[in-house]
Amino acid sequence: MTAPPRKAMVLAAGLGTRMRPITETLPKSLIEVEGRTLIDRMLDRLAETGVEEAVVNLFHLSDLIRRHLANRQAPRIVFVKEAERLETGGGVKNALDHFDDQPFFVANSDSLLLNGPHPALPRLVSCWDEKAMDGLLLLHSTVEAFGYDGRGDFCAEPDGRLTRRPELEVAPWLFTGIQILHPRLFKGAPDGPFSLNALYDRAIDSERLFGVVHDGEWFHVGTPDALEEAKDYMSERFAGQRRR
Repeated sequence: MTAPPRKAMVLAAGLGTRMRPITETLPKSLIEVEGRTLIDRMLDRLAETGVEEAVVNLFHLSDLIRRHLANRQAPRIVFVKEAERLETGGGVKNALDHFDDQPFFVANSDSLLLNGPHPALPRLVSCWDEKAMDGLLLLHSTVEAFGYDGRGDFCAEPDGRLTRRPELEVAPWLFTGIQILHPRLFKGAPDGPFSLNALYDRAIDSERLFGVVHDGEWFHVGTPDALEEAKDYMSERFAGQRRR
């Protein structure tokens, strides 16, 4: 890819059920860590990478998200309100008309990561190969993620081509919720709610799903306890910067 995608989708329609009771009155994407909301942190990353327009899908407590982002200048925000929860795959398919049949970023609004030696989103851009790929996922080490106790998601070949975690085993890599997708991935996708995982499986079968490993920190902010762990780490990490 010679230039980064100019458009992105940020998924913000989830209910955040595991984060209750916080999410009974506040969307998960508007939770703050170190004085900045999770969704603003992701939008900042996208803007830094050259994204000019971000589609944000809405469902749960949508008016709060709309008001919070109303005055944001970069990237330009386009809201898509879902009449029913369409899940990840259905939500992206519902917004495909905004992407002009070009590759685009998709990111969970609650993905919290710190860049390592190589900034994460530019690395995705540098590794994207439109001829070979329908999707390129940002991965992280399963055993080194903060707040994560799962078995991981993917194994990877030396060229980055992905396969699913074998049953009952621990996979080396988990999916961070950040990716580049091509609209052709959605050809023949069902209407209504469905998970992006269904399309990943199809892309794996055709050997067109790839991954890039993130070399910085990634936080699974899925529960109140995990949120506190992320806050404590970030507070300690950036305490010196605040004192200067």
